[in-house]
Amino acid sequence: MAIVQGRTRAQLRQSIGYNLGATQVSSASGTGSTTTIVDNTLVGGDDNHIGKWVVFNDVSASTVEISRVSDYVASTTTLTVSPAFAQTTVANDTYELWDDIYPPLRVEDFINQSILDATGHAYDPVESLALHTDGKTQRFDIPSGLSMIQNLYYRSKVDYVRLLSCNSVMDENVDSDFEVTADTKMKKQGTASNRIAIADGASAGDIVTDSITSKDISEYDYIEFWIRSSVATSAGNLKILLDNTANCASPLETLNVPALSIDTWTFCRVALSNPESDTEIISVGLEYDSDLGACTVWLDDISVVKNDSAQWDKLPRNLWKIDKQEKDVIIDHYTHGLARYNLLKIVGGDKPALLTADTDTSELDEQYIIARATALAFASASGGPATDPDNKNNMAGFWMGMSQQAKRQIPFLTDIRLVE
Repeated sequence: MAIVQGRTRAQLRQSIGYNLGATQVSSASGTGSTTTIVDNTLVGGDDNHIGKWVVFNDVSASTVEISRVSDYVASTTTLTVSPAFAQTTVANDTYELWDDIYPPLRVEDFINQSILDATGHAYDPVESLALHTDGKTQRFDIPSGLSMIQNLYYRSKVDYVRLLSCNSVMDENVDSDFEVTADTKMKKQGTASNRIAIADGASAGDIVTDSITSKDISEYDYIEFWIRSSVATSAGNLKILLDNTANCASPLETLNVPALSIDTWTFCRVALSNPESDTEIISVGLEYDSDLGACTVWLDDISVVKNDSAQWDKLPRNLWKIDKQEKDVIIDHYTHGLARYNLLKIVGGDKPALLTADTDTSELDEQYIIARATALAFASASGGPATDPDNKNNMAGFWMGMSQQAKRQIPFLTDIRLVE
């Protein structure tokens, strides 16, 4: 099993440089300028480092810049670089000094080439709980961030408490700009949903609430509900309120509703913020927290669950397929006999991300990336026998073999279905 430690691009680059014997990692020992680095650990005579590459990390500005040495004065151990850095170099600013035949940008490209080479062979593991069956829908949009699906599971059991079925109208406290009705056609569970028509005059902070029999939900950790909006929203534009006082006067929980697409039912799971305080919930509400203009919101089936109590059963592979063109997962109508109203869990993976910044972390086995990028770097600097006195071709072959050995340690994926 390949081990991924999440090393950054900077760490990978430096390891590759060490394999090449081409990199020195050091730090400034004093104040220089935007065009000079003073480092009393440098050795060599005047002009010894001309042509080398510098990857400079400014500690104060948290920026990384690449330049090239144009002069070196041994008596003051001062490197002069061109082009200039954005900031003056000071003591403890770190930098990498690279041999001229290995430009750092090229090495970073080799890192990404290595990741691309493994794409399709290895994926970054992903699990999604974004989908929920309703006994009618057979086609679901595949959540973003999934390039392949290995298995589908349905939640067959979970410890839960239903707070509001939404079969009847929420009527404890209704803002004057809200009109609430029971919608028996636009619903997801039970006999109706709550249809909340919000007038253009509504303002942030307006709410609608309903009273419930006191419920102790202190041992539950997620709230789940269905919601739909006639306008697109951002996360937090709408909020779910839970309170131990009437009318949600001083909510114990103020929970952001995730972003919603226009006219699309969304099943939401939101972690409770203060479950230990939720011992006597008697009021449940919806808060309009941003000026969205006139709109309509539907709300259905508000429950809390104990997340770790869930039992997951695998959905047989003959009961689902993928439409690559539409990026949909399609379940057979027979699935509704197994999972008529159940949360689905997608187990799959995403293409390993390319590294575009020094702080980006690897999603693949670092041994493979380092070995393959090292091989590519040696190959890029090699030539024929007359121009390859350091035997870089052989070193390229050695490290390519090491990369293939590491690649074979990546777990072999079976029974996957590609999304794209």
